[in-house]
This record gives sequence, structure tokens and C-alpha cells, in this order.
Amino acid sequence: MNRISTLGAVILVLLIVGITFGTFTVHETQRALKFRLGEVVNVDFEPGLYFQIPFVNNVRKVDARVQTLDEDPQRFLTSEQKNVIVDAFVKWRVDDVEQYYVTVQANPTRANLRLSEIIRDGLRNEFGKRTVQDVISGDRAEIMNILTEDALEAGRSLGIEVVDVRIQRVDLPEGVSESVFNRMVAARERVAREFRAEGQEEAERIRSAADRRRSEILAEARRDAEELRGSADADATAIYANAYEADEEFYRFYRSLNAYESAFQDEDDVMVLSPDSDFFRYFDQGGPQD
Repeated sequence: MNRISTLGAVILVLLIVGITFGTFTVHETQRALKFRLGEVVNVDFEPGLYFQIPFVNNVRKVDARVQTLDEDPQRFLTSEQKNVIVDAFVKWRVDDVEQYYVTVQANPTRANLRLSEIIRDGLRNEFGKRTVQDVISGDRAEIMNILTEDALEAGRSLGIEVVDVRIQRVDLPEGVSESVFNRMVAARERVAREFRAEGQEEAERIRSAADRRRSEILAEARRDAEELRGSADADATAIYANAYEADEEFYRFYRSLNAYESAFQDEDDVMVLSPDSDFFRYFDQGGPQD
């Protein structure tokens, strides 16, 4: 009975050891290398459960997710021999797991060191071809594209795939930044002064043109007014003449009535004239006097 119990215990232990050391699991986020006595025999594992020979085979698993290389900002020289501070990062993942193991021992820290050297060399070369103005204003996207292509090619030798290279920030050293800022302010102020001067010149031109046009319009208006007034006076004179010629006696009578009305506006008015004066030609008379 004791022998049976002992045998069962031994079988159970062997079974546990077999399951523990004779199987391995590959998850969706992992890549695996299977070794036989230190030699790689298989790297093509889909996610799932696999068997191995204990103590003869062993398995090395690596993280297949996207990794990030994010270092401290570095200084690089431009074509003008000016320092710029560049903050960049790299996204990468394992592509060829066997090559990854051979080159960097499947160690992400070593992979980051090698990749960091590649990216630094690329940044040094690209920034060395450009001026400060180029790298700050216009060429950043082009630099990132070039670095991504170069790093992708270099990364294949490490068994990794470079997904993306991004330049987060390009700064100037503190003293240089202040100097550049002051130059930019001075340049903008100069441009602003030029714009204001051009605006004042254009305003004076517009104002002069408006004043000249105003004078021309007023002169034309005065001329037209004088012409209209002269024409109206001529028409009035012609009308008066025609009316006078139509009935001269009535016209003289009408003018005498207007003269009487103007002369005797108040009851206290006194006028000393000869009774046979021409002024009283129609005054208190039944008809005109010859």
C-alpha cells in the first residue's frame, strides 16, 4: 500500500514537472524563440499552448508590442554652426525575433542604445545641412520622414521595425533664444514701421485726391448754379417783359398798388407829396389819368 502511494506521488510529481517544464504559452503580445541545447530551433509561434522536451528545450519570450525610445533632449549643430536643442522619440517593435536575439540578445535596453546611436547620427547629419530658420520653421516634417526611412533601414539589421520617428521640440539655447527673440521683435517692429509709413503715405494720397475731387465738385456745382441762376433770371426777365408788353397799363397799375401797400403799412405813416404827383396817378381815381 505504501509502495502504491509512493509510486502515485512520484507519478504526480513527474506529471507536474512535465506540465511545468514541458509546456509553454505564447500570448498575443509576445514573440518566442525555442532553443535546443542553446541553439535556436524555432521562432515561428502563433499565440497558444506548446510542448517542449524538459531540460533539452528552453524558450525565450520577447515583448512584441510597440516600444518607445524617448531620450533627454540633445544638442546638435546647424549649418551655421549654431546649437539647437532637439527632443525626439522613436516608436519601434520587434520584427525578426531571431535577428533581434542575435544582435541585442532580445534585450530592449540594448536595442534602445543601438537605435539611439542611429537616430543621433541621423539628426546630426540632417541638422548639419540646414540653418536654424530651416529646422525651426519649415523642414521639420521632411527631417522626420528622412529619419524614419533611414532608421527603418538600419533597424532591419537589429531585427526591429521602426514605426515612427518624431521631433517633439526644437529649441535654441537660452541665451541664443533671447537674442533670436530680440532680433525677431526688431524685425517685426521694422516691418510694422514700414507698413505704417506706407499706410500714412496712402492715406495722404487718398486724402489729397478726395480734397481735389471735393474742390472740383464744388466748382462744378457753383458753375452749374450760376448757369441755372442766370438762365432763371433770363427767363424771369423774359416773362416780365412779355407780361408788360401784353398790357402795359395793367402792369403800371399793379406796380402802383404794390407801392401803395409798401408805403402805407402803418396808420401813423405820413407822406408829403404834391397831389398831382405821379405817385398818386391811380390813387382815389376812377380810372387812369392821361
